[in-house]
Amino acid sequence: MAKRKDVRSGIAGAGFSASFHFEAIKKVYGTNPEVVGVFAIDADQTADFAAQRDIKAFDTLDEMIDSVDVVHVCTTATAHEEVAIAALEKDKFVIVEKPLTGYFGDGSDDFNGDTCCKQTALDEAIASVKRMLAAEHASKGQILYAENWVYAPSIQKEREIIEKTGAQILWIHGEEAHSGSHAKTYAQWKYSGGGVMIGKGCHPLTAALYLKRVEGIARNGRPIRPASISARTHAITRMDSFRDEGHIRSDYYDIDDFSMMHVVFEDGTIADIFASDIIVGGIHNWIEVAANNHRSICNINPNTAMSTYNCLESNFDDIYVVEKIGTKAGWSDPSPDEDWFTGYPQEIEAFYRTVAYGDPVESNITLAADCITTIYSAYVSAEQKGTEVSITTLD
Repeated sequence: MAKRKDVRSGIAGAGFSASFHFEAIKKVYGTNPEVVGVFAIDADQTADFAAQRDIKAFDTLDEMIDSVDVVHVCTTATAHEEVAIAALEKDKFVIVEKPLTGYFGDGSDDFNGDTCCKQTALDEAIASVKRMLAAEHASKGQILYAENWVYAPSIQKEREIIEKTGAQILWIHGEEAHSGSHAKTYAQWKYSGGGVMIGKGCHPLTAALYLKRVEGIARNGRPIRPASISARTHAITRMDSFRDEGHIRSDYYDIDDFSMMHVVFEDGTIADIFASDIIVGGIHNWIEVAANNHRSICNINPNTAMSTYNCLESNFDDIYVVEKIGTKAGWSDPSPDEDWFTGYPQEIEAFYRTVAYGDPVESNITLAADCITTIYSAYVSAEQKGTEVSITTLD
């Protein structure tokens, strides 16, 4: 058996996503991974993250990049482009969290995502993607897009069905919804690049884009890509009439908390993608595929691998059930391995095999670029109350 290759990695960012990236790296088996260290703007947060995991706290980003083979970009989305390009310029591989990039305002103190020009947002997001594409083309490294839905077991099983049966996907129906983001900065467009349509809609949308790419390559040797979109967004929790009972996050400043996108692909087939921050009872993540020869419902979260009835809330004080469940009393569906069902360890395993052995990657920068151009085109459509907008695709 060939010796497994060593892969040295560094993590940019020391928050929520950095934590689950670190845990996923520990599960990599196809290479010998070593997390060398971490760098974040907040020196105290960096030191604390490093000390808890017995890794180095780097003083500068450049120092960390010079010490590793691959950089995990787990910063806020505002820094994704800067960090990714810095790593690519030194021929490093880059694992970039979602969204790949975006539009984060004009830098003014009074920037407001509600009233900003969405065509400007689209143009600036496209310009950012183009800079990242150019940096990758000039580098020996590569951008690996950390969209875990692509690697979720149910999505990969659907990929196998499509490839082996030559299926034509007619309609995809997908959703990600829950009661609000963990991140405090998510409340403002200038930090998040938009609201729920990009923050959560990117997941089912990218899965839909991915499966249409799989279909096109399997049947015709080229991906089927998005052509146009119609969309609506709403800010339900910011309405004067909203009655806040404390179960749903409601401190948003200038972002949407509900969205729907109707995508038309270049072959005329369609996808409808919903994203929402107004749902209680845990995370609701799924994709339904209606094809000409089969129908699949891919439940990512929740799933029913296990169901439990708990008589008393306090009995489960030390037991993790599932993300954002709200209450542990009564019936629930505890996930035996939530990360596995959502694709995190499979994603990182695949990326490390790409870094070490050159394995082809399922979730790359062109898939990420299609997601970004689709979503910002959707914001243009929503600004125009649902007018159909053409989507620019980049290579």
